[in-house]
Amino acid sequence: MYEKTFPNKRFKHTLHFLKKHINTSESILDLGVSNPFSEIMISEGYSVTNTTGEDLDEDRSNIENSSADVVTAFEIFEHLLSPYEVLKSIKSEKLVLSIPLKLWFSSAYQSKTDKWDRHYHEFEDWQLDWLLEKTGWVIKDRQKWTNPVNKIGIRPLLRQFTPRYYIVYAERV
Repeated sequence: MYEKTFPNKRFKHTLHFLKKHINTSESILDLGVSNPFSEIMISEGYSVTNTTGEDLDEDRSNIENSSADVVTAFEIFEHLLSPYEVLKSIKSEKLVLSIPLKLWFSSAYQSKTDKWDRHYHEFEDWQLDWLLEKTGWVIKDRQKWTNPVNKIGIRPLLRQFTPRYYIVYAERV
């Protein structure tokens, strides 16, 4: 996934937000397989366990059986058919998650070669907020940021000021 590019800006913002809300003494269940960002969390002193690549729409046993203090989900929920069920199954009291926001000038992302690399949901911020509320979470903090690209054109220009990522820290009601 990161063969040619590395999302340094996104990782920097995500790590800063995580450090603001989560202490390194708290254990983390990170939804998704081990990845460059989970390795960054570990290098920063966090105790991180990842899910193992199972289809979280079908198999939530790793989430349901976890005793982690915190669940993180970075750019995962847009790939799920039923993020509602995943959010309901989390037993931890704290949640940090981020999503790419729906861009009004761009269609939903779909890889033609990798069935896991597709966005079923393209969230707007209010949709994620509502989903969290309905599943028993209260948002305590949130942040958005842009993701400019070094290209010429209308869409690259719009990316200069249109927020692309949304991150929230929530606690169980």
